[in-house]
Amino acid sequence: MVRINLKTEINAPLERVFDLARSIDLHVASTDFTGEQAIDGVTSGRIGLGERVTWKGRHFGLKVKHTSLITAYQSPTYFQDCMVRGLFRRFSHGHFFEKTATGTMMKDLMEFEAPYGALGRIAELTLLEKHLRRLLLRRNHCIKRVAESDEWRQFLEIPGR
Repeated sequence: MVRINLKTEINAPLERVFDLARSIDLHVASTDFTGEQAIDGVTSGRIGLGERVTWKGRHFGLKVKHTSLITAYQSPTYFQDCMVRGLFRRFSHGHFFEKTATGTMMKDLMEFEAPYGALGRIAELTLLEKHLRRLLLRRNHCIKRVAESDEWRQFLEIPGR
C-alpha cells in the first residue's frame, strides 16, 4: 500500500477551502488534463456525507471509471472519500483542514493499493505513486489559486448549490 501525505498552506478562510475541496465543478476544472468528468451520482455542486460520484477520465492513455463515496464528514475540518468501484484494490483519500494565523492548512492523506499482487506493487512504485502525487499537487494548486482570488465565487456562489 502507498501513502501520499501533502500539506498546502492557503491564504483563505477555512470554510471556503473546505467547500472548494468538495466542489465537483472545481475538481473537473483542476483535472482538465485527464478529461475527467463526473458522470453519475453528484455531478455538480458540492458533495457531502453518504453521497457518491463516478468519474470518467483518461489516465496512462486508458479510459477509466472510478466511483467514490464520502464515508466520513466533519464540517469544516475533515472529509474522506473511498473507492467503491474502480481499478484499485483499495483507495481512500482523507482531506484535513486546520485554521491558521494566515488562513488554512489543507492536508491530504491518500492511501491506495493496486490489484494483481507483485505486479500491482511494481506499478504502485513505478507509475501510480508519481502520477497520483502529481495529480494531487496540481489539484491543490488549483484550489489554492481559486481560494485566494475572487474566482472562488464561480464555484461556491451558485444558486441552489
